[in-house]
Amino acid sequence: MGTLRPAIFLDRDGVLNSIVWREGKAASPRSVAELAIEPEAAATLAALKAAGYLLLVVTNQPDVRRGLMSDETLDAIHQRLVEALPVDDISACRHDNADNCACRKPKPGLVLDLADRHGVDLTRSWLVGDQDRDIQCGQAAGVRTVLLARPYNSGTVSGADHVIDTLSQAVSLMVRQPAMAAPQ
Repeated sequence: MGTLRPAIFLDRDGVLNSIVWREGKAASPRSVAELAIEPEAAATLAALKAAGYLLLVVTNQPDVRRGLMSDETLDAIHQRLVEALPVDDISACRHDNADNCACRKPKPGLVLDLADRHGVDLTRSWLVGDQDRDIQCGQAAGVRTVLLARPYNSGTVSGADHVIDTLSQAVSLMVRQPAMAAPQ
């Protein structure tokens, strides 16, 4: 295999697309019609891709296991994301907590699997998320972590390498430490 590449692992809901509020709680869209891509996502991802990063989405989607959304609907939502954003791959855990799988964040299974499939250098990679479990997943996988401060999180997750307000702020943060630079 050739040289390992750096990647940005991106949580989906609350990062690339807006969350949906259900019964006062932040939730995932359950249909393509509910999917609202964040306004700055396309330009931000294009800038990160131009800086040399692979863009890989890692998302927990337990509504499939819970019977609240079909596999086909989730696939259609992801197809819409691929059409709208310059992502290289999307990997989803379709399990619930009780399944105790290796792929459900905060476990690093989704990140490690995509890193293996795409030849990713984890030491030069990042994970951007909006929840504690995203940051814990990134830490377990050995990547730098960025928390997007949202009204439904404290904005102070212990151990996040950086806390920022908007996805677009990630560009200056991540390009300041270029993806193509040799590891230290």
